[in-house]
Amino acid sequence: MTKLNSFELRKIIGREEFDHPILMSALSDYHARDQKINELLKADAIIRVKKGLYAFGPGVRQKGICKESFANLIYGPSCISLEYALSFHGLIPERVETITSVTPKRDKEFNTPIGRFTYRYLSIEKYPHDIELQWIDDDHPILIASPEKALCDYVTLRKLPIIENSAEACAFLENDMRIDRGSWSRFDVRKMLQLNKYYKNQNIVRLIEVL
Repeated sequence: MTKLNSFELRKIIGREEFDHPILMSALSDYHARDQKINELLKADAIIRVKKGLYAFGPGVRQKGICKESFANLIYGPSCISLEYALSFHGLIPERVETITSVTPKRDKEFNTPIGRFTYRYLSIEKYPHDIELQWIDDDHPILIASPEKALCDYVTLRKLPIIENSAEACAFLENDMRIDRGSWSRFDVRKMLQLNKYYKNQNIVRLIEVL
């Protein structure tokens, strides 16, 4: 075949993120595809995010990498939750660099060329509820916790002290989580009541009382 350059490969694949089967298919006319992949890696035309998952390098990519999409793929089943989901939904002011997810599998952490991804174990009884499909753009659907699930996951997994009363619940939301009071109404209390049938967490009950 005519020698395929990195920009032609980007055009064939059509997006910044891809897996090994897609890459092998795009290089189907090469006899030594593994050798070609190694050449692309050495030239930083592509980067290996994790075994079997790749992205185009800075000099080749046409758009930003969708890290949230990778979060769903790196370790699964999983959905983005906890601090990152609360930040994504605009409920906490801080920008969260580490993408935090929950999974019914054991805890895991990945430090990759595109960032850090952490996964926290959540029992199979709690995990599947209130997971939303959100579209970052036309090419990137992601699985992410609803605001209510993200908060319940946080309260459950961060091993907080017992919240004794409404005053402590308010202080937790406003001072510890830094969720502005004006945003409290964005939480659907009915969803949180439903979620707590599975979570069975007294701290969630206290939060529901003030929300």
